[in-house]
Amino acid sequence: PPPPPPPPPPPPPPPPPPPPPPPPPPPSMAAVRSLQGRTLFITGASRGIGKAIALRAARDGANIIIASKTAEPHPRLPGTIYTAAAEIEAAGGKALPVVVDVRDFEQIEKAAKLGIEKFGSIDILVNNASAINLRGTLATEVKRYDLMQDVNTRGTFMSSKALLPFLLKGTNPHILNLSPPLDEITKPKWFKNHTAYSIAKFGMTLSAMGMAAEFNGKVAVNTLWPRSTIATAAVGNLLGGDAMMQRSRTPEIMADAAWSILTRPTSFTANYCVDDDILIEEGVTDFDKYAVVAANKDNLQVDFFVELPKHMIGFSGNKQKSKL
Repeated sequence: PPPPPPPPPPPPPPPPPPPPPPPPPPPSMAAVRSLQGRTLFITGASRGIGKAIALRAARDGANIIIASKTAEPHPRLPGTIYTAAAEIEAAGGKALPVVVDVRDFEQIEKAAKLGIEKFGSIDILVNNASAINLRGTLATEVKRYDLMQDVNTRGTFMSSKALLPFLLKGTNPHILNLSPPLDEITKPKWFKNHTAYSIAKFGMTLSAMGMAAEFNGKVAVNTLWPRSTIATAAVGNLLGGDAMMQRSRTPEIMADAAWSILTRPTSFTANYCVDDDILIEEGVTDFDKYAVVAANKDNLQVDFFVELPKHMIGFSGNKQKSKL
């Protein structure tokens, strides 16, 4: 009989599956880091740098407790806690204006409790309130010395003490003191013309140093200071008048730097930051936009308590000629 037919060939193997789609590009820093839904307690937030920090956070959808003294319009100073609240809510945030004198611990505690009642938590404290009097030792009145100590050093410590029980329960909690870099404290030139003021401002920095160690791993504690003078009422009324205002940067540079710090994890702690250094770390290269007067962007006035790195130009007294 004839042999049986050969078996049919096996079916061809199935085609390989298509390659997986490429992973999506990493989200931008702004998409990942945000203050949305976070609650900030900001002292002295009715104007100036404090208000600028509040408005930057409000654009993310943050809640702001405006802890400041100014409830009624001042003849020389713009803004109240209520006008600041309106601006914060117009920018996309939620606001709670509370009259607070940081020299009064009970007022701080009351404001914190009101914030908890309204927002449910407090995640960030910005110690911005400050008093200034640039006089030598013999010209410094006792009441002026006491005011600067009470507002700057004591006010910062007591605000931190009052808020820490809530911050320890908050989300990514931070304390940010607007005070000078710690490594400048040993330089006599920062003290010789206004010892009382310098003691009070560096007291804020020492508070940050101690609390950063005490609450390491639980609450981030840092400081922030401007490289240049900032166009605030203090500069216009007490320091250099309109001429210095024209050679200053706007408060928005401090607000952007504060945002950068406050959106970092709590492992970023015990840092004594300068505004443009922080923004350079973030990749910012255009600092011209922060100049009050565009024509003076290369002729800015350096602030107290900071030295000029070699990459800076244009600041008063700086001989470097390499561009930022």
